[in-house]
Amino acid sequence: MKVAIIGTVGVPANYGGFETLVEQLVRHNNNDDLQYAVYCSRKSYNDERWVYHGAKTEYIGLNANGIQSIPYDIVSLIKASRRSDVVLILGVSGCAFLPIFRLFSKKKLIINIDGLEHRRDKWNKWVKKFLKFSEKQAVKYGDVIVTDNKGITDYVTQEYGKPSELIAYGGDHVLTDINEEVTNKILREYGIAKNGYALAICRIEPENNVHLILEAFEKAHKKIVFIGNWQKSEFGRNLAERYKDSKYVKITPAVYDLNVLNVIRSNCSVYLHGHSAGGTNPSLVEAMFFRKPLIAYDVVYNRESTENKAAYFSTVDELVNLLNGSEDNYANGDSMLEIARRRYTWETVARQYESLY
Repeated sequence: MKVAIIGTVGVPANYGGFETLVEQLVRHNNNDDLQYAVYCSRKSYNDERWVYHGAKTEYIGLNANGIQSIPYDIVSLIKASRRSDVVLILGVSGCAFLPIFRLFSKKKLIINIDGLEHRRDKWNKWVKKFLKFSEKQAVKYGDVIVTDNKGITDYVTQEYGKPSELIAYGGDHVLTDINEEVTNKILREYGIAKNGYALAICRIEPENNVHLILEAFEKAHKKIVFIGNWQKSEFGRNLAERYKDSKYVKITPAVYDLNVLNVIRSNCSVYLHGHSAGGTNPSLVEAMFFRKPLIAYDVVYNRESTENKAAYFSTVDELVNLLNGSEDNYANGDSMLEIARRRYTWETVARQYESLY
């Protein structure tokens, strides 16, 4: 069976959660009867290759993100439909094209609708309307709809009266063995001490409540290392400027080296997750594998992902109270690891997707 995957930057993974999903699906394919083809943006790779971990790679000369993501997805879909038995579409930006696509193709489509993009604060009202329309077409014309969180599963049922398949993300790829010497070297480079800091990692956007978290740590006089793409937006630059001289907040640029990230994650005292939109967030799932206490923003998606066993906040004062209270209020590291091992391994995720094909 030939399965084409479209809608991402491509492989090797170098961008976000969907790219990591694709990377792990092809790496965990042990089925001789299953052949993946991954559609990649030529704009994002200097070196093109024919095959990646057994998957064929096909290149499209458009950007996979921004306004070009729409024609990128459409061109990928048309090409993929000619060469595959099943098309796995990740995200809905190109799904506005599906009413036309269905006029000439009955190809089987599995569509992961992601995290309700039309609700994200970063989009203006016209983009939100377009994304809502695309989502509607995805649900209408997709043969199987995949949701990554029960909160989104319930939304699809209530909004469209259609069932969906619940498949989350894996996170066990983050676990690597790093010796003590390397660990100490990385900690010195970042100027942090073992168990002497809280940690947050995310894209610096208002919907991730970055401003709320920073204000709470400043008020609580607690130290946090906050890793993100601070220079990407005015919102991020303003926050970085505001807290650059703080005794409690360490503004840190995005880190892409997995070994460095693992050291920083492994040695924090508590992990903060401020996402208020989306479904099962990859960075949350990854953090759960490090057996650290976890404090998350209080929305249904985060509660579902952590089975109501994390600590939760929705205001600055609630977070300050958690930070200044007894650590028993958020000593949930063992629970987070147990949930992660049970629900969020890539082997489990890969088999779930294969059952859909």
